[in-house]
Amino acid sequence: MRAYGTNSRGLGEATSIRELAREHALLPLRIFLGVTFVYAGLDKLTDSAFFRATGSGSIGETMHAVRDSAAIPALVDLALKSPGAFGHAIAFGELAVGIGTLIGLWARLAALGGALISLSLWLTVSWQVEPYYFGNDLAYLMAWLPLVLAGAASFSVDAFLASRRRRIR
Repeated sequence: MRAYGTNSRGLGEATSIRELAREHALLPLRIFLGVTFVYAGLDKLTDSAFFRATGSGSIGETMHAVRDSAAIPALVDLALKSPGAFGHAIAFGELAVGIGTLIGLWARLAALGGALISLSLWLTVSWQVEPYYFGNDLAYLMAWLPLVLAGAASFSVDAFLASRRRRIR
């Protein structure tokens, strides 16, 4: 079965379903991670308790709770120097990563940012989870890696800009 779509050869050329599936294989992962990180960032930004140094639901309370069980307590200590600023950095970082991933703008850089956020959360907040596979931050870290390697090949600003550059040459 052949379909018409966008591929590396150009618009409107016949493409097999298998080739289309290969070309768009990372799109569901991009959408999931992008939506999840936008949601996580917005959830933090709209929760006034999150940015406080103390109190229920605050970033400060969370950091104090995981400090002694973190893989790298120094990361937690760094966050505890200014919990509100750290919370804002995480929230805006998640939002930027999510938007970049969804629209495919600087997709590899956005994915690297998502991987680094997930890595830092795994080494601090979810490090003590046993067994390890119950902690979701490690799974998110692994999910970001294909996007770090491949970027956003389809339905992305990056792909659009690359096709424009090819046409101009």
